Amino acid sequence: MALPLDGIRVLDLTAVWAGPHCTMLLADWGAEVIRIESIQVLQPSTRGHMAHPPKELPRLRKSWGMTYPDWDPGDQPWNRYPIFQSHARNKLSMTVDLRLPEGLDLFHRLVNICDVFVENNVPETIEKLHVTYEELVEHRPDLIALRMPAYGLSGPYKNYRSFGVQLEGTAGHSLLRGYPDMDPATGRDDVYLGDAAAGVNGALAVVMALRHRRRTGKGQLIELAQAENFVPYLGEAVMDYTMNRRVRDTIGNRHPSAAPHGVYRCRGDDRWVTIVVGSDRQWQGLCRAIGNPAWCGDPRFATGIGRWKNQDEMDVSIEEWTRERSPDEAMRLLQAEGVPAGAVLDDRDLYDDPQINGFGFFKELTHADAGTHKYPGIMWSASETPNEIRTPPVRLGEHNEYVYQELLAMSAGDIIDFEKKGHIGTRYPDHLP
Repeated sequence: MALPLDGIRVLDLTAVWAGPHCTMLLADWGAEVIRIESIQVLQPSTRGHMAHPPKELPRLRKSWGMTYPDWDPGDQPWNRYPIFQSHARNKLSMTVDLRLPEGLDLFHRLVNICDVFVENNVPETIEKLHVTYEELVEHRPDLIALRMPAYGLSGPYKNYRSFGVQLEGTAGHSLLRGYPDMDPATGRDDVYLGDAAAGVNGALAVVMALRHRRRTGKGQLIELAQAENFVPYLGEAVMDYTMNRRVRDTIGNRHPSAAPHGVYRCRGDDRWVTIVVGSDRQWQGLCRAIGNPAWCGDPRFATGIGRWKNQDEMDVSIEEWTRERSPDEAMRLLQAEGVPAGAVLDDRDLYDDPQINGFGFFKELTHADAGTHKYPGIMWSASETPNEIRTPPVRLGEHNEYVYQELLAMSAGDIIDFEKKGHIGTRYPDHLP
């Protein structure tokens, strides 16, 4: 059965996570997504931090930025990097150096036969490469271009380089996380929610533009500033300032108005359960679940405002109960009484979780360079358009033959010439670090 985006071709000039996440969603639902890559330039944090990391370095560092299967970068580390692997399914990859005139000319030929162009680079990079929307529509007037810079295509921050951590700081998220006594510079882990948020909204924007083009015949430029895109995800804090001129401070896992609301230690090493009580009924349910101890009758806890004002004492008593139980047991006892509660899972727990595995969410894929592993599957199911991962994460330059020969119908002589000039390949040269 045809997928919703079958017949749509997308040129993907994206990096790191936000842009690749967007094009992954488009590829998942049928679009032919062609990654435009160069064997002369390693994009930071996309196919890895280094093209040729010393073999012992990943084992020494053992950090997420230097992760490879079995801590071994292998002969082709760029094809084994987990961050890239996580969003490179169902895509194609071709290599060309857009910095060279013949490379740019070839790219323009590709634009002519594509529907959508997606990029999330610093605007001045796109301008230097001469692949702005205004330049590309000369080759494809009804082109849809999604540009996803960190801070937009204009303004004083236009050409600032940013990863997710900088975007979340600008949007105000970083100062909302952590505990009140933590140093913002050292006490809060980076979570990069802004990347995923931009990817999802970017894919939605492309689909809306495709719908518009089908009705009007016109393409368009979509500008998605990632920092701006993330601000609405912090809606309550933003509107609190707008309405009350109140600046939120860090409150850990607590809630501005509901209590108890937190993450409580359970039996075992680093095991936890989340508990939320948002009404008197849920409070009564919590008391029943934990056996109606005497402290539940404390007048200080009789009302929502009372519980909120006295949650330090209340949390100590709740944790005395959770410490004697596993996260799963505590969750089930509380849920049975109508109390929102959930076991906190680590990565191992997640892969073993009966709920998510019951849906068959994780899919085992075999990759020529990375081996066989389980990957997150398609993120939603549709009754009339069943879907699955069609191809494993794409290798560098894996589809050069298809693009150069079939799509562009280049002669054997021209292809050899492009190879000699450093456009076509499946490896980064040894001189790249």
